[in-house]
This record gives sequence, structure tokens and C-alpha cells, in this order.
Amino acid sequence: MTRLRLIPQGIIARLVAILLVTLVVEFAISTAIYEQASEFAVREDEARRLAEHLVIARRLISEQPRERRHAMADELTTDRYFVRWSAAAPVLPGAGDNQTRMREQIVTWEPALARTGLQAQTLPRAGSTIAVGSLRLPEGDWLFFRTIEPLQTTGATYGRVVSSVVTLLALMLLGGLFIRQTLKPIRQLTDAVERFGPGLDQTDPTPDLPVGTGDVQRLVEAFGAMQSRIRRLIDERTRALAAVSHDLRTPLARLRLRVEAVDDKVLRREVEDDLEGMEAMVTSLLTFLGGDGEAEAPRLIDLAVLCASIVDDAADHGHDVQYDGPSHLEMQLRSIAIRRAIVNLVENAVRYGSSVVVSLTTAPDAVTVTVTDDGPGIPDEAMMLVREPFVRLDHARQRDTSGFGLGLLIVDRAVAEHGGDFTLTNRAEGGLIAAIRLPSATNLSEQ
Repeated sequence: MTRLRLIPQGIIARLVAILLVTLVVEFAISTAIYEQASEFAVREDEARRLAEHLVIARRLISEQPRERRHAMADELTTDRYFVRWSAAAPVLPGAGDNQTRMREQIVTWEPALARTGLQAQTLPRAGSTIAVGSLRLPEGDWLFFRTIEPLQTTGATYGRVVSSVVTLLALMLLGGLFIRQTLKPIRQLTDAVERFGPGLDQTDPTPDLPVGTGDVQRLVEAFGAMQSRIRRLIDERTRALAAVSHDLRTPLARLRLRVEAVDDKVLRREVEDDLEGMEAMVTSLLTFLGGDGEAEAPRLIDLAVLCASIVDDAADHGHDVQYDGPSHLEMQLRSIAIRRAIVNLVENAVRYGSSVVVSLTTAPDAVTVTVTDDGPGIPDEAMMLVREPFVRLDHARQRDTSGFGLGLLIVDRAVAEHGGDFTLTNRAEGGLIAAIRLPSATNLSEQ
């Protein structure tokens, strides 16, 4: 499943995102609760004062003769409440959302108003809320009322939102700085891990490890101990392989000297072939296990000349091998590794095919070395299997071949060291195409 790109990948980014989501949810919930509680409190207080004013206004207007009730209503109108007397029942502006609730709040403070046909509701007015309503006087006429000042303004709400957002952003910035500082030892440890590798010998100084919180410090100590164990294992393996290399190659060298004393040419040739096979196996095994010492440093070589010399050497041994490519192509490469890779491919090609072509081509972004043979090829289902160590497809190849089945894996490693790609493809007309693709950034000059 493809991971969503919106999900942060870094530890700091994820922690900041978690903190942001938490604060936003907390802000939204607290704001909703606060606004609801504030609205309820304001309306309860307004309902109480409105109920007191209605009781007084109803009593005073009822005591006046009908011709004086208009004037008394005007006198009872204040900066907060608007009051009007009407002989007929007034028509309210419209059905409010909180008609029942507003009426119950007023009646709760003044139960006597429940017998007056009280109607009360809230209506929106320019971003705020006002209360309107009417009630019946003892003689059957009506009293209309309306609040002048809004019950709740939105300006304060917007101000609280802006203030809260600014505070939220400030907290996020401060929290991000603290998180970054707390995780700084993790980044330093990551740098130390990236600098550490098999190429470091035992005499290299251990990178300075960071000091952080308790958990981080335990991780750092565990990495230091692991680093020491790996260094020790690498050193022991290097010494062991060096000893094995000497112990295996010395008897082979002695046998080569002694085989010269064999008079039977046929027998001597057979023994020499066996010795060559044994030496090839020892060489490939030691190369696979890393017994040739530290990693080779890149240097300027002529890749075209290298390919041509490998082709000439194969042709000198009686194989039909041709080179197709430029005369010169200088690149920064690990010459031993890249030579071994091309030699392995050519040896495989001449072993299983009768005609081989080594091609060198250039492109703006890559240089490609292609080894093409006319042999049986490799079954499609075994293309990935042959690149595993110690794998030989005897059912598809002749059974008297030498080696441990490490040739292609050695090619894979050599190409990977250069940041390139290694591919195997069957030809439609029969045979195999082995291609080494190297980044052209190392290409310096071509003729």
C-alpha cells in the first residue's frame, strides 16, 4: 500500500503534527464549551432582568388609563429595552429558534408571567442576537417588548478566536523548538551510524556519540557496544580470510610448479585445467567474503581500453570475442572491481556461448557495458535466482563448469559500489544480454 504523502516522515515533523492536532482538538472543544456556557450565562442573566422589567412595565401600564398607556410605554423604554402598548395582539417578526427556551427562562424568574400569554423568542440581528416578545394586559390589550442591546456579540468571539490562534501558533513554535532540541542526540546518533561501515578499521577513532535523555543515552550506549563488536568481527574475519587465502593459494602454486614435471601432455593439461578451476573458485569465494582488504579507492581509468584488453585476452585463449565501442573513455572507477565484474561476464558468456560481443555505449546520463552471447540463455523464472550466492543452473548449463556460482553476485556488488545498475535479459533470437549501467557523472573524457 502506498503511504500517503501528507503524513510527515521525520520524527520531529510527526511529533509537531501530533502536538498540532492535539492543540487544535482541545481548542475546538474548549471553545465550543466556552461559547455555549457563555451564551447560556448571558441569556440567563438577560432573562432575569427582562422578567423583572416586564413585571414592572405590565403593572405600571395596567394602572394607567388607556389614553395614557402609550406615554407610559415610552417612559418605560430604556437604553436596554424597547416597550410598546398595543390594543391588538402584535405580530412577532418570525419564529425564533429558541422560543420555548427563552419563554421558560423568563417564567422561571417570574412565574406570574406564565398566565399572561407570554411569547418570547430570540432573533439574529447583524451578527448578534436580540430578544422579542409580547404579553397580554389584564384588560385584554397587549404589551410588546424587544431588547435593544444584543444578548451576545460576535466581536468578542472573533477576538477570542484570533487570540487563541496566535497563542496556539506560539505554543507550536515553542514546542517545535523544544522537540528539535530534545531529538538532537538522535540526529547525531544517525550521523554516527551513517559514518560507520565495514571500511573502518580497528584503528579508526570512534565518532563522538551524543548525550541526551535516559532513553537516548541507553540507545547511544547500545550502539557504541554494537559498533565495537562489529569492528572486532570485521577485524577477525579479515585476518582469518587473509590466512585462508594464503593457505589455499600456496598449495595451488606448488601444484603448478610440480605439474610442469608431468611428461604426459594430456594429463598435464587436465591437471592444469583443474588447477585453474580451483584457483577461480578460491578467487571468487575470497572476493565474495571480502578477503581482499579495504574497499578500493576510485581512480581515473580508461574504460574503453579496459574492455578491449579483456576482449583481447579472451581472444588469445581461442574464444570468439569482439569489442564494439569507442577507443577511449576515461572515468573515475574502482578499476579492480569493475575489471573483475566485466571479466566474470565475459567468462560466463564464452563458457555458454560460441560468439560474444562486448559493447561500450554512452548516453547523456549513463555509460553502458553490454556483454552479449549466443548461448542458451536463462529461464525467465530463474532470472532472479541466478543472482543469489552459490546458485548454479545446472539444468540449463553444462555440468562441468567451475566456480561456486558467485560470479553474478560479484558483478552486482561491483556495480552497486559505483551507483549503477546490472541487468540480465534473454535475447529473442537466443542468448543472453548482461548490461552494466554506470552513471555518466564519472565520465571525464571520450574519444
